[in-house]
Amino acid sequence: MAHVEIKATENGPYVIRGSIRVVDVDGNQYDLGDRPMVKLCRCGGSTIKPFCDGTHSKTGFEAAERAVAAQESS
Repeated sequence: MAHVEIKATENGPYVIRGSIRVVDVDGNQYDLGDRPMVKLCRCGGSTIKPFCDGTHSKTGFEAAERAVAAQESS
């Protein structure tokens, strides 16, 4: 299986790089063509959901999650 990377951008979309399929609630697949990367909306304001249209930059959407190392149990 090919490597896929999902990056939560600061105050922006999820950027997904790699070979993926995006399907709707009914299992219908979106046509991604040969795109090596897609951006998925996190702000909820996109007019082309589930894809990002840049609306987050106009609405003041804020999200800056950071990965946290797993804590070992003692």
